[in-house]
Amino acid sequence: MLNDTTTPLSLLATRRSGKPRDLIAPGPDAAQLATILEIAARTPDHGKLAPWRFVIVADEARDALADVITHAYRAERSDAKRGEIESLDQFAHQAPTLVVMLFSPKTESHIPLWEQELSAGAAAMNLLHACHALGFAAGWLTGWPSASDAVRDAFGSASERIVGFMFIGTPGRPLDERPRPDMGRIVSQWRPV
Repeated sequence: MLNDTTTPLSLLATRRSGKPRDLIAPGPDAAQLATILEIAARTPDHGKLAPWRFVIVADEARDALADVITHAYRAERSDAKRGEIESLDQFAHQAPTLVVMLFSPKTESHIPLWEQELSAGAAAMNLLHACHALGFAAGWLTGWPSASDAVRDAFGSASERIVGFMFIGTPGRPLDERPRPDMGRIVSQWRPV
């Protein structure tokens, strides 16, 4: 493990996801958020398609987002309990900054959709790294809202999918280290037969 947190490798080695419910103000200002999104867009992208896009949800739009999410949930689950609805309302109000990332495939291209999906995932990871590099933490959440067509329709078209809700802010407490994969189990040497 690298100890110098000023080197690029140590920056990558120290990135942690923040739990959105634990992220507090300040979040990035407009210039910092623009930088984060520019860095997110600097990702491998076969064919230069940019098969992803970012939607910033302003503070004053969080109540409307909560309405979209809770109405969609109730429409799908008429027997929803109060606690479920309250949890979804809280989901929309976490962290000071929220960016919804969409996979926006270019189906007319000869580039396989699988490669376009990989590019979207790489852009999301770049967003998380950029947040960390600027001293923020971010949490990439999916869950029910990202799978809902009704929620997706509030942000995009039927051809798109929500990659995730990217919650950004300042850690309100130290970030937990989680267990990492055993490298001996996930790295092997290929040898021809």
